[in-house]
Amino acid sequence: MGFWKKLFGRDEDRETYESVLESLTDAEADIDMTDDEQRRSHVTNCLEQAKEASGELSRLNREYALVTSYLTDIEEVEALPDEEREALNAIANRLVALGRERDKYRDRKNRMKDSDYYRMRKQESEVAEGIEKLRECERYGELVRQDMKRLDREHSAYIFRRGELESMLNNLRGMAVIFLTALAACVVILLVLQFGFHMSTQAGYIISVGAAVIAILFLWSKYEDAEQEKKRVEKTLNKLILIHNKVKIRYVNNKNLFEYLCIKYNTTSAAELEKLWNRYSREKEERREFAETEAKMDSYRMQLKNRMANYRITDPDRWVDRPEALTDPREMVEIRHELILRRQTLRKQMDYNKRIEDASRDELMKIVKRYPGYAVEILSMADAYEDA
Repeated sequence: MGFWKKLFGRDEDRETYESVLESLTDAEADIDMTDDEQRRSHVTNCLEQAKEASGELSRLNREYALVTSYLTDIEEVEALPDEEREALNAIANRLVALGRERDKYRDRKNRMKDSDYYRMRKQESEVAEGIEKLRECERYGELVRQDMKRLDREHSAYIFRRGELESMLNNLRGMAVIFLTALAACVVILLVLQFGFHMSTQAGYIISVGAAVIAILFLWSKYEDAEQEKKRVEKTLNKLILIHNKVKIRYVNNKNLFEYLCIKYNTTSAAELEKLWNRYSREKEERREFAETEAKMDSYRMQLKNRMANYRITDPDRWVDRPEALTDPREMVEIRHELILRRQTLRKQMDYNKRIEDASRDELMKIVKRYPGYAVEILSMADAYEDA
């Protein structure tokens, strides 16, 4: 019942959701509320919008509180006594100085980009295997492409042969018709000679029928051979299609794997990744010399964090990561400006979701008032939707 009560609670800031309510009202105008399916679909849509907006509001409120706490931290730092602020700034100044030394080291010519270095460091245990997998994908992909080309050539050859066989079968059928027609003509002539001129045509019948039988048998033999070969060709074509599909599936899977590995390692080929890996190996050895400076920075970070923990600071780590904000008023102004902008953006998002939630609630209230007979049903749907 909590979600329902929230939806049908007291009206607040009605003017803020009028535009959203208008869109829901337009949707209702096209709905027949007496139709169960349309009514339930519309009510469910309102409930979904309200619940989604409510959940987003909860998230935005948490983020808004966090940003506000950062702004409060700035006020707390700026309100510290001079003695405390000087001690804090001394540590921050040392951190900033060490950071500049580190930046000079990293900014030397031919140095690997930090983004590439840290990405490779995160994947250090996988890169060698990744290079081998990429090489294997490239080799296998080339083999599969060659197989597909060969299968395409074979497929084209069998298609051509099937066309030849179909033409041959058509020709044989035509020849059979011609022979049968010739036999019929001979029989007619012989009948005319036998009954019209009283000639002896027995030998003619034997020769005609014999020749026709021999021709038909010859054509039938050729036809059967061609038909059998056509069946074999079609069977082979079907096999080629199946094989081609399997090879294509392997090709696509291999291509997808290759693309995934390229995305994973942010590269375009095994050679490029190997080149980057070699650069990383050299860079790693060079940065080993910088370990002492990093250790000092860690020590000062801990000192700064411990000192700030004595104050009413919500997130000391934020200042540890940006010590220049403690020593440079311009940096502090920039951080404050960024936080204010973030809070304004969050406020807009919160207002928007509040309008959605209020508009959905208002639409449901309007339906209940206009169609009181469905009030129990809508209440049940709201309870069921909350428990889901």
